[in-house]
Amino acid sequence: MSKSTIELLATDLNAQGGVYCPSPKADMKLWNSHPKVYLDVGHTGEAKCPYCGTVYKLKAGEHFAAHH
Repeated sequence: MSKSTIELLATDLNAQGGVYCPSPKADMKLWNSHPKVYLDVGHTGEAKCPYCGTVYKLKAGEHFAAHH
């Protein structure tokens, strides 16, 4: 599979600061990809999917503020 980087806005993250891969933002079809995996982007700024190598990262200038 080709490795790609998906830039995210803070509003793309869920309340915990994460996203799931495969993701519609990565133009993946759930039925032909891999098991759904949770990636914590909000706390580190980026995360790499262990299955397909897609990197999800916050766009420059975006910051995730955890909701307590």
